[in-house]
Amino acid sequence: MSRTNRLLINNVETCVDEMLQAVVDGNLGQVLLEGHRVIVRNDIEKVKEAEQVTIICGGGSGHEPFAAGFVGKGMLSAAVAGSVFASPPPNDILAAIKAVKSKAGTLVIVANYTGDRLNFGIAVERAEALEIKVAVVVVGEDCALQSTDKTAGRRGLVGIVNVMKIAGALSEQGKSLEEIVKITTKASMNMGTIGVSLSACSVPGTGPSFDLPDTEMEVGLGAHGEAGVKRMKLLPADQTIEVLINHMTDVNSPSHLPLLQGDKVSMTMNNLGGLSELEMHVLSRKAIEYVESKGAKVIRFYFGHFMTSLDMAGFNLNITKLDDLLISCFDHETNAPAWPNLRTIDFERKSKAKMRLNEITEHSSVDKSKPKQINAEDDKVCEAVLSALERACHALMKNEQYLNELDTSAGDGDCGTTFKRGATMILSKISSMKQRSVSDIIHFIASCAEDSMGGASGGIYSLFFTAASRHLKEVSTLKSWCSALHAGINAVSKYGGAEPGDRTMLDALVAIEKSLLTNIESKDVNTVLTCAAKSATEAAHATVNMKARAGRASYVASEQLTKPDAGAMGVSIWMNAIANTL
Repeated sequence: MSRTNRLLINNVETCVDEMLQAVVDGNLGQVLLEGHRVIVRNDIEKVKEAEQVTIICGGGSGHEPFAAGFVGKGMLSAAVAGSVFASPPPNDILAAIKAVKSKAGTLVIVANYTGDRLNFGIAVERAEALEIKVAVVVVGEDCALQSTDKTAGRRGLVGIVNVMKIAGALSEQGKSLEEIVKITTKASMNMGTIGVSLSACSVPGTGPSFDLPDTEMEVGLGAHGEAGVKRMKLLPADQTIEVLINHMTDVNSPSHLPLLQGDKVSMTMNNLGGLSELEMHVLSRKAIEYVESKGAKVIRFYFGHFMTSLDMAGFNLNITKLDDLLISCFDHETNAPAWPNLRTIDFERKSKAKMRLNEITEHSSVDKSKPKQINAEDDKVCEAVLSALERACHALMKNEQYLNELDTSAGDGDCGTTFKRGATMILSKISSMKQRSVSDIIHFIASCAEDSMGGASGGIYSLFFTAASRHLKEVSTLKSWCSALHAGINAVSKYGGAEPGDRTMLDALVAIEKSLLTNIESKDVNTVLTCAAKSATEAAHATVNMKARAGRASYVASEQLTKPDAGAMGVSIWMNAIANTL
């Protein structure tokens, strides 16, 4: 969902100039060209003295870090900024050309949009009239185009940043303007980009750039949110990657990028502004895997924000075919602030890392001990415990949404989902616990909680069951279960910092312990467990009137805590399931 006009700016008229000032304030190697929206390398005179080709690029603002973030050694000599999503005026572009003019010449890199071609073209013509040596490379690597009719052509997307990197490296290698034009033109013809968006961006002063239903995504859109190839149903990450790469490499498309067996390629995962790091990494994993499944070899991989579209929730995927020269250009040193540290794909190194991890795992004592010999009576107890455990897991899974709703006001709304992860793992492995001791089963629960639940909940339950398991190594009696429960409660309190009355799961656990101790002499197991379950439920509901003094809920205003604690209610749910089973 777009933020519409809820933007943290002062006003539309000054936001670009304030942004540019902040860019140079934060990067000592850059200066603003007075009177113009132009950022220049502060060592530009040394570049001129070395008679190196200077490099210029630019475009509308709102795409940051493009292009100002790539001004520096080994990349751009200057960047020109227009208003948000608007091409810079010829006057500013010409000022940039004059500021960096070199005897070796100046290369102007232009994204293939009509406004950019026109305004940069006017500035270049004026520069040539002033006898300034200048050349232009237009980059249009968009693979979304399907029509063979006359159009504005393939749009310039994040691939233009690769062209900047190549041009900047070639300049420092002493290549002539003509050589750089030839090499960068060829490189731009051997790359492709396609993107997808889940939402529009929020344009200052005008609101969302387009409308997109929550259940759909736009495939192949432009850098400003221009219409893509198609809108389609929202897909999971892996399927989204497959759709994009299949379209990009489709030989029946006029804008396709052919991928051949053995091709060496770089890949760039460009966040359009609004995707989380988690989403981007999930997408990256599949992108590398899928490209290599087509026979290409990914030897350079770049990830992050290169050419955004304000806060648009989407990404571009660029694939660039490489030869030895281009590899050297990508690897060439640069201090441009937005260019990322190199990420290389080294499968041999990754494989070794996995082997080392497996060695560590093999030496772990968790769940590796041999089953102990147990008698028939103990075996009946273990069967009952496993049956109760299975029923408790199903009860927690059934109540996922309910627990999430309870957790929404006090936490991050995932308590039920966290329980479900733990329950799912336990159920998937529970068959391996047959013929094991009660202590082994309880330790098994601790291990599953630690490995699957994650966060504080996983740690707390792992602590609880680990401490409890030590008291169940001998024949299980109600007394030993009480001792185990007491040890678990103490461990949770010691390391978690909570005490009874703090509005946490401890309130329900302590209620169970008190109930069991009250009925410890009873021989009616059904009555004992039913009373304990009832006590847990009452204690869980009573948390609604408690002040939270531990956990995430302690950060929430008391008036917002109008429902029982989700953790305590989770204890009530599994305790009731156990009572109903046994």
